Amino acid sequence: MKNAPTWLTAALLLAACQQTSTPAPADAASTPPPTQPAATTPAPATGTAPPARALADAAIAAVPPPRAQAPGDEQTNAAIDKALGDHAQYEPFIREFQSAVVRGDKAAVAGMVDYPFTATVEGKKKTIPDASAFVADYEDVFSPAIVQAVRNQKYAELFVSYRGVMFGNGEVWINGICHADSADCSRFDVRVVTIQPGPG
Repeated sequence: MKNAPTWLTAALLLAACQQTSTPAPADAASTPPPTQPAATTPAPATGTAPPARALADAAIAAVPPPRAQAPGDEQTNAAIDKALGDHAQYEPFIREFQSAVVRGDKAAVAGMVDYPFTATVEGKKKTIPDASAFVADYEDVFSPAIVQAVRNQKYAELFVSYRGVMFGNGEVWINGICHADSADCSRFDVRVVTIQPGPG
């Protein structure tokens, strides 16, 4: 190629360069080099999907806080421990009973009563043999005044004695019923033992 025309030499050099170079992909400008580290900052959320942090915060907010003990609750529990037994058995029962009465859940209340149950209805004693009969007589047993007494009762102001835990002015009494095979009454079930009109 010593005596080749200049234009031929230039053409051959150009052809050699094209054969040895690899064409870049069409999207090379948008693709980071292999050695470039991945981005560590997440992109802003778009569309309807919330960012992961927002989901975590929402999940935490959805968990209800633990119920705070009202002033006097500990004294009531101490009185139950002393007079009746473990308050850990009484407290959840008492709170659920109150909630069931307030929301008018007849079946739930009936399941918390000790049977056979003697109720005072219109000034007369009436024996209720089981939960189904209690549900049938619910409106007669739970007068509006008794429901109001249960609704207004604060746990910290419950009266506690050997007779049990009293709501209002004696409208409802709750006590432990010893298991038949527990001579020392260390095992018992908490039940509603009295429902009656309060003092007139």
